[in-house]
Amino acid sequence: MKKLEHIGIAVEDLDAAERIFGEVLGSPSYKRESVAGESVLTSFFQTGESKVELLVPTSPDSAIAKHLERRGPGLHHIAFYVDDLQAELTRLQGLGYRIVTGPKPGADGKTIAFLHPGDAGKVLIELCTDR
Repeated sequence: MKKLEHIGIAVEDLDAAERIFGEVLGSPSYKRESVAGESVLTSFFQTGESKVELLVPTSPDSAIAKHLERRGPGLHHIAFYVDDLQAELTRLQGLGYRIVTGPKPGADGKTIAFLHPGDAGKVLIELCTDR
């Protein structure tokens, strides 16, 4: 099974972004979580069966900090839930997709991997499954 799990948005000011998304979605963030391995602080909003994940760097060397430097705040990635992450990565690699990073622990109790945006219409795609 594949489904939209969440949309990741890089932000510079987490408090301000939480206020905006809380107002737009009509409910507050349900949790903040630090992901030390990614040097990022996340904030999640539930919207139907999917989520919005706000990401702010906790280190100037993090991927999110570099993304903000190059592109500014905004869409960072789209995440799809898969039942078997390794099988899906093997299938996609067989089709020529490059894996940027993963599988590795991510936020919200997930194991994650990212596909190279150059292979996916310039969109960073995260695949995730429950740990």
